[in-house]
Amino acid sequence: MVGRGARSGRGWDAIPPRAGDIPARPRRGRRSRSSGPDATTDVPDEGIRADDPSPGSDSSDGPRTEPRNEAEVAREICLRQLAVRPRTRAELARVLDRRGISPEVTAEVLDRYDEVGIVDDAAFARAWVSSRHTGRGLARRALANELRQRGVDGEVAGAALGELDEATEAETARALVDRKLRSARGEPDAIFRRLVGMLARKGYPPGVAIRAVKDALAAQSAEAAAFADQIDADALATVDPDLDLPSA
Repeated sequence: MVGRGARSGRGWDAIPPRAGDIPARPRRGRRSRSSGPDATTDVPDEGIRADDPSPGSDSSDGPRTEPRNEAEVAREICLRQLAVRPRTRAELARVLDRRGISPEVTAEVLDRYDEVGIVDDAAFARAWVSSRHTGRGLARRALANELRQRGVDGEVAGAALGELDEATEAETARALVDRKLRSARGEPDAIFRRLVGMLARKGYPPGVAIRAVKDALAAQSAEAAAFADQIDADALATVDPDLDLPSA
């Protein structure tokens, strides 16, 4: 991070400031408190642009100082973003474009960050998959879509998603269903539809979702087990709200 100048007199020997000595501080947007790889809020960088004066200058007194170096501004913006959470190269490039940084300087700065490992899309993808699968229970299909939205290359994303095997995905689906069943109310067929839909929204394939709900219902009660016995998970290839399910 770009350092700030040290302030003196902040302790017991501080001299009370006089009125007008302290300039008004610009309003900034609210920062996200999340610091993990799946935090989604950008750091507001209003006012940080390539034509800004150097830090500490006062354009109201005397001639205006020279504009700040564009690469310096780009690095400061990147470090502000990376202080909140890891970012992909594409995410940083989009932020720099919005701040008016030229494509040439953006490429120069991000190439250097690639070289030293400050920006690492492969590491980002692995951390994203682990965090979002463990924390939100997302399946590979949903995770692939999120990585694509963040500009991760398809081959890089595929390598990260390959670390999430089918067995782990099925176990997570079953754990999600078991947790939801504790508070589920209603007829078995209605519960079945809701839980399959929940898993579908998290990116689970129909076969995995249906099988997880069927097995969980079979272990819940005699009534639910009787309903589950009539469900052929392999035959139900798609999740359809109008699916012709057996009656309880």
